[in-house]
Amino acid sequence: MIRMAEVLGGLTLATDVASANQPEKALRTAILAVEIGRRHGVAEPELRDAFYVSLLRYLGCVGFAHEEAHHYGAGDDIGTRYVMGMADMGDMFGTARRIVGRIGAGASVGARVRAVARLLGDGEAVKKHAASQCDTSIRFAAMAGMGERVTTALEFICARWDGKGTPAEAQGTAIPITMRLHHVADVVEIAYHRAGRSSAMELARKRSGGAMDPGLVATFLAGAGELLDLIADASVWDRFVATEPRPHLEITAGQLDDVTRAFAYMADLKSTYTLGHSLAVAELAARAATACGLTSAEVTDVRRAGWLHDLGRVSVSNGVWDKPGKLTAAEWERVRLHAYWTERSLYQARPLRPIAQLAAGSHERADGSGYHRALPGAVLAKASRILGAADAYHAMREPRPYRPALSADAAARELRAEVAAGRVDRETCAAVLDAAGVATSRLPSWPAQLTDREVEVLRLVARGQSNKQIAAKLGISPKTVQHHVAHVYAKIGVGSRAGAAIFATEHGLLDVP
Repeated sequence: MIRMAEVLGGLTLATDVASANQPEKALRTAILAVEIGRRHGVAEPELRDAFYVSLLRYLGCVGFAHEEAHHYGAGDDIGTRYVMGMADMGDMFGTARRIVGRIGAGASVGARVRAVARLLGDGEAVKKHAASQCDTSIRFAAMAGMGERVTTALEFICARWDGKGTPAEAQGTAIPITMRLHHVADVVEIAYHRAGRSSAMELARKRSGGAMDPGLVATFLAGAGELLDLIADASVWDRFVATEPRPHLEITAGQLDDVTRAFAYMADLKSTYTLGHSLAVAELAARAATACGLTSAEVTDVRRAGWLHDLGRVSVSNGVWDKPGKLTAAEWERVRLHAYWTERSLYQARPLRPIAQLAAGSHERADGSGYHRALPGAVLAKASRILGAADAYHAMREPRPYRPALSADAAARELRAEVAAGRVDRETCAAVLDAAGVATSRLPSWPAQLTDREVEVLRLVARGQSNKQIAAKLGISPKTVQHHVAHVYAKIGVGSRAGAAIFATEHGLLDVP
C-alpha cells in the first residue's frame, strides 16, 4: 500500500511555489494544525482531516490565476498571491494599503495603476477569488478520492470566525474545526517564515476573534515556542510524515492514478491555453509507448509522467505563459525552470520518485538542446523520448497566445522537421504520429444535458473569454451570453470559470481543430 501523506506531501511543493510560499509550506502548516489541535483536545479523526485540509487548501490557487494575472496583477498572478497572502479582509484600510504599495511590483507604472484600480474598484473581486479557490480545491480533493468531511471543510477556505468572510453565513463554530485549525496554522506559518516568531505571535493575537477562532489562538500562544520549534528546521519532511494521525491514510495504485490526474488538472488550469493538455499528452504517449513495445509497467509510468510532466508550470507567472510576443532571455529561464520544479515535486513524493526524471525530461531533446538539464539523446530512455515527442505534437495542436492551433497535418510536418534537425528521433516520431491518427468518436449527447450553444459558451468561458468577447465571437448579445453562462453553471454545478474549465476538461469538451 501507498501512504497518501507521502504522495500529497511531495506534490504540494508545486502548490507552495505557485502560491509564492517557501517550499514545504504546506507540510509545516499541516504539522502546526495537528499539534495545535492535539493541545486543544481535538479528536484524532478530526486531526487527520485537518492534516489533509492543510495539504489540499492551496490546490485551488491556480483556479483564479488567469484573473489574478490579467485583471488584478499586472501579469503576475504569483506576485499578487504573495501580496494578498497576508491580507486581512476584516481590515479594509490595511488591505488597500498593501494593494496600492505592492501589487504589480516590477511592472510599468501604467500597468500597476491599472491593476490597483481594477482590484480596488471591483468590489466582487475577493468574492470571486474565494469562490474559485473553494470550487477548484473541492473538485481536486474529490478527484483525489478524499472523503466528504475534507471536501466539506474546503468550502470554508475564506470563512472567518466573525462571519465577515465567505460564505457570509458561516461564523464561529459553524466553521468546521478542521478549517479553523488550518486558518490559525496557515497565518502563523506565513508570518513566521516572513517575519519571525514575534511577528507570528503578534499577528495571531491581532486576528483572534476576527479571522480566527480565539480559543485555538489561545492554545497556540500558550505553547508558541515549542510549536514554532517544530517548523524551524530547514526541512520538516520526516516530522511531517510522523505527524499524520493514525490510522494513516493508505491508497492503492489505482487511487494513486486518481491523485496524479487531479494534479494534472491543476497544472493545466494554470493557463486558459493549456486546458486538457497534460491529460491528452498522457494518453497519446501511452498509446505510442504500447506500440513501441514497452511493458505494461513502463506504459503506466509513461501515462503518469504525462499527467505530471507540466506540474512545475504553476511556478511561472501567467504573464509569461500567456505572453503573445517573444519571450525575453529572463522569461525563458523561468520557463526552463518549471521542469526543475516538476522533478523536485515528484522526487519529494516518494511513491512517484521513479517517474520524476521521466516527467521532467519531456522537454529534453535528442541533440541536447532541451531543458532543464540539456541531456543528449544517448542518455534519454525510450519512454522519455516518446513523452517528449507526444508533448511537442500535442502542444502544436493547441492554441497558444503567439499562434493559432496547427492542423494535424501541419503539426505532423513540424514534428518531422524536428526529426530532420536531430531533435526528435525517427522511431518515436512515427509512433506518436501513428498514435495520434487513432480515430475517436464524439459522445452521442453532451453531458449534463448541455445544448450545442451552451457547449460553445462553456468552451469560451473556460478559455477566459469575457461575456462581451463571447458575444462578438458567437454573434449574440452579451445579455444572452450572461443567461447561457448562468444556465451552464447551474447544469454542471459550478460557480466559477475555474470550475467550468475543469468540467470542460473532464468531459472532453475542449475542441482541438
